Amino acid sequence: MSEARIHIHPPKVETFDLEARTNIDPKGFVRQVETYREEPWGLYMGRHADHPQFHYLESWILPDLGIRASIFHFTPGHERDQDHYIDIGTFTRGEHAWRSEDHYLDLIVQTGRSTELLDVDELLEAHASGILDAQTSEQAMLTAARTIDGIAAHGHDLGAWLSSLGMPITWR
Repeated sequence: MSEARIHIHPPKVETFDLEARTNIDPKGFVRQVETYREEPWGLYMGRHADHPQFHYLESWILPDLGIRASIFHFTPGHERDQDHYIDIGTFTRGEHAWRSEDHYLDLIVQTGRSTELLDVDELLEAHASGILDAQTSEQAMLTAARTIDGIAAHGHDLGAWLSSLGMPITWR
């Protein structure tokens, strides 16, 4: 039996424009941002969403850790058993805008219960296809492992782990 190959896409890039108060998603859609808050360790974003499965998105972009932690506020009937969704990638702070490049791996955190790694197949396919080089692919895996270890060591509590690193986060 042969496995179907997944359709691989280039890394998703987003822009977080602090001056325009917008978030430009990977498809180029410009979304108004309700709240941006900069801290020495990261950027908080809160915005409404026009997605059928969620109506509001909150994210913390944490460049030094190579992660973006999010809470999706799901619409009724689309709830998921997750507290936080974490993207692994490269996150760059700019004077007026921040930029993210997603490196395929994602984590689902169920506070107090588990932290699950997703999309390893996408990362491996991106590397095999030449979309991601070996160094970037390895860094994504190391970042995911370090993040899982840190969250797990704090009882699968993202906030507790980040506080232990001097990065206390709050949500709306």
